[in-house]
Amino acid sequence: MTSVEEHTTADADAASRGRRIRLDVVGMTCGSCAARVEKTLNRQPGVTAHVNFATGQATVQLSDDAPGLDELRAAVGSRGYDLVAHVDEADEASRREQRGLLLRLAVAWPAGVAAMVLSMVAMDATWARWTAFALATPVQFWAGWPFLSAAAIRARRLTANMDTLIAVGTLAAYGYSVWVLLFEPMEELYFESGILIIAFLLLGRYLEARANGRASSAITKLLELGAKDALVIREGKQMRVPVDAVKPGWQVRVKPGEKIPVDGRVLDGTSAVDESMLTGESVPVEKGPGDEVAGATLNVDGSLLLEVTRVGSDTALAQIVRLVAEAQGSKAPIQRLADRVSAVFVPVVFVIAAAIAIGWFLATGEVRDALIPAVSVLIIACPCALGLATPVAIMVGTGRGAQMGILIRGGEVLERSRSIDTVVFDKTGTLTEGRMRLEVVEGDGRTLAMAAAVEAGSEHPIGRAVAEGAAERGVTVPSSVAFRSSVGSGVRATVEAQDVLVGRRTFLEAEGYRVPSALADRAAELESGGATVFWVGWDSVARGVLSVSDRLAPQARSSVDRLREMGIDVVMITGDSRATAGAIAGEVGIDRVLAEVHPEDKVDEVRRLQEAGASVAMVGDGINDGPALAQADLGIAIGTGTDVAIEASDITLISGDLTGVVRAIELSRRTFRTIVENLFWAFGYNVLAIPLAAAGVLSPIVAAAAMAFSSVSVVANSLRLRRFARSAPPLRRLRVG
Repeated sequence: MTSVEEHTTADADAASRGRRIRLDVVGMTCGSCAARVEKTLNRQPGVTAHVNFATGQATVQLSDDAPGLDELRAAVGSRGYDLVAHVDEADEASRREQRGLLLRLAVAWPAGVAAMVLSMVAMDATWARWTAFALATPVQFWAGWPFLSAAAIRARRLTANMDTLIAVGTLAAYGYSVWVLLFEPMEELYFESGILIIAFLLLGRYLEARANGRASSAITKLLELGAKDALVIREGKQMRVPVDAVKPGWQVRVKPGEKIPVDGRVLDGTSAVDESMLTGESVPVEKGPGDEVAGATLNVDGSLLLEVTRVGSDTALAQIVRLVAEAQGSKAPIQRLADRVSAVFVPVVFVIAAAIAIGWFLATGEVRDALIPAVSVLIIACPCALGLATPVAIMVGTGRGAQMGILIRGGEVLERSRSIDTVVFDKTGTLTEGRMRLEVVEGDGRTLAMAAAVEAGSEHPIGRAVAEGAAERGVTVPSSVAFRSSVGSGVRATVEAQDVLVGRRTFLEAEGYRVPSALADRAAELESGGATVFWVGWDSVARGVLSVSDRLAPQARSSVDRLREMGIDVVMITGDSRATAGAIAGEVGIDRVLAEVHPEDKVDEVRRLQEAGASVAMVGDGINDGPALAQADLGIAIGTGTDVAIEASDITLISGDLTGVVRAIELSRRTFRTIVENLFWAFGYNVLAIPLAAAGVLSPIVAAAAMAFSSVSVVANSLRLRRFARSAPPLRRLRVG
């Protein structure tokens, strides 16, 4: 299947697409690297970019006068990095990097352990001192080459990063030990320190690379969902072709048990389709002629003939992959502090290390006493954990959301979600199923048959509900003629030589029909319960009343209850009458109702809530509710299958299950809490460790182990989000600052 990066790179050449591309950045080793690449790209004319260290990607917005990819690569290359256009190349580069790290580890660790043993039991012996030198040299200049070469590239351009700190620290320990070996035979050597520093750092980088691969696996897994080929029908013949070759308008046959290869419309056949890979819902959905299906879903038990509607980058899967990729590459506002610190951290650390070395030398007069604290500071101050704290959590959180059918637009959304204290639900199609159903029939035995005969050809939702209700009840419906409609009042037709009216009570009364008091009382009772009531009559008498209602969504009540447990106020907004709205709100457990609100006025109601001090999340269908979704502090769109409304919303629920609203807010808050935890540990680690290293309490070996552990721990903490919703209790509102 064509990678999303290939699509987005192609999209860069189309002005209509905004020339937005994502590029993999090769050669970054810490947050300061990402800051440097981002600054370099943003200096280019017509370029707006941000770089994510955890994903290793640059998201670049190009204007019409922006330079091409070759010019951008040259600019970034001058800083010691490279840009790669295809995700497959980056994946292979990552695998090569991991294999190389393993090989270097296989050399560094045995040498480090041997050198440490020699330093403890026989370092006074000349042969042991020279053996330590023999062990240290290949580790320093071969196993440690990734650090040395990267530092050399930065040095040629008068810049520095994490590799510079490591290179200077290990070379200082190695160089001092060589000098002592040659000229001070009785002084202590530090070959084992240099070897073990490199061994620990290589181990940390390897574990970090593996963990980052797990964190960024969401896009790869989404891409793997798609079918590789399709059974197309061309000129009466069936043939299998690669899915990339399929064109809109073609016909495709999907057999039972096969993946649906592209987005399409069912022309023939019925089947249950498992949409769990896109929506997160495990119950298959029945599909028949006229229904839309999405690529990558699974045809369970029937044969379907489809007309292809969307292929390639236009399919629902490709749109979801693109959204997840953009979200994973985004930044949360809280990351700005980490970015600013990472950009200046390395030069500041050099100044601190130099000052410490000078201070110790002046105090003791011994180079050895000055060297060890300075090397410890250089090693332990590496800002790698700081650069990983935010982006890895965003990667894992948005990836986990995608697996559950929750599409989160990025880091800013995660941060805003923590302050939400009010959720506003649109009623129709959100709290309810959005489809009228016939509930009650009151009257003589012919009432439903006569009403269904009149409504047989109607496209009105109430008319369809009557026709479907009659079919479900097995009622024989006679034929009708001379159908006429009175807009806003009712309809009439001739059924079995009788003029039959169906509509409002006022419609019948205007025609002189008599309304029996018993039926009037029953109608009033039904209306008080929130049902929509209409009348049926013939021979100048109202013969019966029927009620229809829009049923609650299956998880509406439980979702509202869980939101309240989280400390969130719940409001319902609808255009229905106050009586109908109140009845629905009572069923679902909502106390506050905004009724008789026209669609265009919903945005004003959201604004009024905000002006009253509420932080509002709006939940709607993402189409009619677009302005209100955009106005809200957090817009949550309810999508269904291929109808993923992402433009106006911050969070899109591909499934219509309202449980997703609760999960989306919980996941956003949990992800933001993870970011805060990561930043706390990253900042706290450096704040506490640097003074200890400067005081000579931490040896360089311990500093290297701690630095490697800090980066791995930040990634591991973020990876806990992958277990979200398997055993996640409701989260109360997280307050920070």
